[in-house]
Amino acid sequence: MIIDPKNVPEITGSKYPQQFQSAVAGRVKKRLGDAAGLQNFGVNLVRLAPGSCSALRHWHTRQDELIYVLEGEVTLITNSGEQVLKPGMAAGFRAGDADGHHLVNRSNAEVVYLEIGDRTPGDSAEYPDDDLIAKANGNSWIFTRKNGEVYES
Repeated sequence: MIIDPKNVPEITGSKYPQQFQSAVAGRVKKRLGDAAGLQNFGVNLVRLAPGSCSALRHWHTRQDELIYVLEGEVTLITNSGEQVLKPGMAAGFRAGDADGHHLVNRSNAEVVYLEIGDRTPGDSAEYPDDDLIAKANGNSWIFTRKNGEVYES
């Protein structure tokens, strides 16, 4: 199926509990994979405003992720430190590898990248810098503290 990204709705904000939402306030996603009717993996076209993050630093237990930078320079932060990614560079994150990662736009220009991930059921995400765990629940996520207490929505 052919899609025109200009016609795919923009998604802003986050499903994170309220106290974590400000980190991704400048992130805008377009779910290209959903628009194309894909079922086994997702593809998002993401724009990050200066100062914004892709997500809180996290890793997935069952789902693989890959990002590919299209425009701008963005800082990838992992357990190993920081690396600037430029257009044409990519990074992959294997399921179950406890290497927390996220992208931060420290530049003065917008960053655009593709975010690709599979949809393996039973996934959860762990956030090493925050008191947060996300557990997949169908097409949504349940957010808990590390002690299992559910965050109120």
